[in-house]
Amino acid sequence: MRTFLVILAAAAAPFATPAQTPAPAAGPAHVFVTPGDVKWAPPPPTLPAGAMLAVLDGDPTKPGPFVVRLKLPDGYRIAAHWHPTDERLTILQGTFRAGMGDAFDEAGLRDFPAGSFISMPKEMRHFAAARGETVIQVQSMGPFVVNYVNPKDDPAKKTTPSAP
Repeated sequence: MRTFLVILAAAAAPFATPAQTPAPAAGPAHVFVTPGDVKWAPPPPTLPAGAMLAVLDGDPTKPGPFVVRLKLPDGYRIAAHWHPTDERLTILQGTFRAGMGDAFDEAGLRDFPAGSFISMPKEMRHFAAARGETVIQVQSMGPFVVNYVNPKDDPAKKTTPSAP
């Protein structure tokens, strides 16, 4: 009976009048970003120095969807870490190198050239590096958190010795 109702509803859909069709829910404004609109800034201290970050949509520090871009210099490395949310990456420029596991392992890196896509479920342990200047686009749900497998690898917790 349920299958019949689904088929009936699907068949009747083209005949709905505007009065029967609910209005679309009000939502956020459209986001249009051209390459010249991208505003690069240093990333939060949970990422190693040298990268640049651009927020394209949403706010990665708050609950909800967001899109950011990361520009990584040649040789940039991110130690083994994980996120409490799923992470989706699109490689836009250069070669993003990613591996899975609890420790950075050069031999475990796989190359993802521009045009590649990576989807990782929450809590997957992974590490990364860049070959050539690399730009990646990250889509996820906030708040975005980087949890290092080894807390000593967290750049935000490293201190620099003070001058004498």
